[in-house]
Amino acid sequence: MEDLKSSVKSCYIHIPFCNAICAYCDFCKVYYSTNLVSDYLTALDCEISKYYKGEVLDTIYIGGGTPSILSANELNKLFNIINKLNISDNYEFTLECNLEDISEELLILLKNNRVNRISIGVESFNKRILKILSRRYDIDIIDRINLCKKYFTNINIDLMYAIPSETIKELETDIDNFLSLDIPHISTYSLIIEKNTVMYNNKLKNIDEDIDYEMYKLIIDKLKGKYKHYEISNFSELGYESRHNLTYWNNEYYYGFGVGASGYIDDNRYDNTRSITKYIAGNYRLEGKKLSYNETIENAFILGFRKLDGINILEFESRYDFNPLKLDIVKKLVCENKLVVDEYNIKISNDYIYLSNDIMCEFLGINYQIEKKNNK
Repeated sequence: MEDLKSSVKSCYIHIPFCNAICAYCDFCKVYYSTNLVSDYLTALDCEISKYYKGEVLDTIYIGGGTPSILSANELNKLFNIINKLNISDNYEFTLECNLEDISEELLILLKNNRVNRISIGVESFNKRILKILSRRYDIDIIDRINLCKKYFTNINIDLMYAIPSETIKELETDIDNFLSLDIPHISTYSLIIEKNTVMYNNKLKNIDEDIDYEMYKLIIDKLKGKYKHYEISNFSELGYESRHNLTYWNNEYYYGFGVGASGYIDDNRYDNTRSITKYIAGNYRLEGKKLSYNETIENAFILGFRKLDGINILEFESRYDFNPLKLDIVKKLVCENKLVVDEYNIKISNDYIYLSNDIMCEFLGINYQIEKKNNK
């Protein structure tokens, strides 16, 4: 395989602090505490100093948790740590914000510290739905978004759907409201009720699969006039695709720093501890896993097929040393019209996008080493 050791271009940083815990959230999070934040940022600084090798990064993404709840002093401490990273001239630097944290002072601070993209968890305009999600904010969403647009052009907003008891009509109203915001990127999330969440503990059930499918089709239909559907759950205006997330879907290397973060470096996938106590004590990483050739190729197919344009055939052959068109499972899925091949790419047929997980599972357990030898 191609040597990618010099091509680490992305970095994810996790900030786990929240003022409230959302009913659906299974990410690594803790309640905000000034003392805990101080100790955490010190540990984050130490972790980055220990593992970062000085690569020039094209994308940085600060997620959570709720990064935007940090005070100005705490954010400045965070940005001083990030200043130790080498960032390219043509960079994308995203920070996640909650609507209730957005203020002119925050936006100016972010802008002055090189953040050039913000991602906002709007989720829904519907107060009934927001109550189910434990997202109780009583603010004018449009005013907050318009304030953001004074300082940033590259903005993402999150839309959550398939909420228990949500109707198609409620979702359609939400989509119309999202469209009215005139934002260049929308991420959509079909709610999955995960273990260790408030919803799971309250015994709420996932919405009926047929309704979920109708909702997904409605989103695609409503957004297609304004946005390019470039990834299963993501829509953007031209030039506003998430460069950071494309790092994941292109199976490229990235750092993951912070409690609960994951990374992929030198064919090694690793997870950090989810215990903030252990993290602050300097026990950052759980044991990583060195991927075999087969596991690397599996990931390349599964992640690559999340993109609507799919997998570039020549790039795949150059990187992994065999032509994917010679793979028996590819031939089978093409014959079944589940995959389509154009001049450059293999991709999932538009008629099967909703069933993409089933198609991706077809690539598990294949002996790609044999396919590689057969290409010789």
